[in-house]
Amino acid sequence: MKSPLPVRDGVNATRLRLPDNGPWQTALDYMLHRWGHVDPEGIRDRFDRGEIVGEGGVRLHRDTALEEHTFIWYYRTLPTEDRLPVELDILHQDENILVVDKPHFLPTTPGGTYISESALVRLRVQLDIPDLIPMHRLDRLTAGVLLFSTNPATRGKYQVLFEKRRVEKEYEAIAAVDQRLEFPLVVRNRMVKSRTYLLAEVVDGEFNAETRIELEETRGVLGKYRLEPHTGKTHQLRVHMASLGVGILHDPFYPVLLDKAPDDYSRPLQLLARGVRFTDPLSGAPVEYRSRLELSEWAAAAAPEPAGR
Repeated sequence: MKSPLPVRDGVNATRLRLPDNGPWQTALDYMLHRWGHVDPEGIRDRFDRGEIVGEGGVRLHRDTALEEHTFIWYYRTLPTEDRLPVELDILHQDENILVVDKPHFLPTTPGGTYISESALVRLRVQLDIPDLIPMHRLDRLTAGVLLFSTNPATRGKYQVLFEKRRVEKEYEAIAAVDQRLEFPLVVRNRMVKSRTYLLAEVVDGEFNAETRIELEETRGVLGKYRLEPHTGKTHQLRVHMASLGVGILHDPFYPVLLDKAPDDYSRPLQLLARGVRFTDPLSGAPVEYRSRLELSEWAAAAAPEPAGR
């Protein structure tokens, strides 16, 4: 359902479904019931300024009856956020798509405590493209190639590629080496992820997650792994590597959930979306986009020992 309010400061208006009935006479009564303990005068002021609308952009007033609208839209009051010390790198941009290198620690889309400090909002503001939409997502802790649609008219053609798994994704990870494992190998299992629990879990049943894993190179006790996910479950690569006993370096979730701590920008998760390949649905030409980022622990493993050690 398209919002009748335009994107503001890079952020979409929030949609709210009003109840069919209840002890509230007006839409204002209901909103005060939901959020009046936070800023009741602010809510009333939004009605007065015309910042709360129904379908078609119809303005709501303080006395608009509850049953007059099913859905309403309004702008959230954005929290103050400190800018994360990481930057996006644009790899490709044309009239239809935008491809960027997303850094570690920056979420793809707004959520939780990260609104302005998300790749989507940063890019909308930086490039003045309010219609920008991500074609897929990367975890906040994962870096690498991320595609956006810049054109609503052609967006559906690119979305179909992802929905039908016609995009080949390649990841790179740094983890310990276990000489008992023989590569390449394929991990298949059934994974579930609850909205109320941080971790994805492996359960019994028909597999719904599959990853091909190859050990490309070793440096001492560390290995550089090439990961090719054939499905896209939340935390799939991290779970599959941990299931082999070679969890990805600096993973705070797998194989052991660590206590929540402030981000340590010197120790990013050693997982990188290295590249994507697909046939462009408009030109019919094969295209590939590759990350220019390097995983820090791999670079450190190649550095010479300091003199005198």
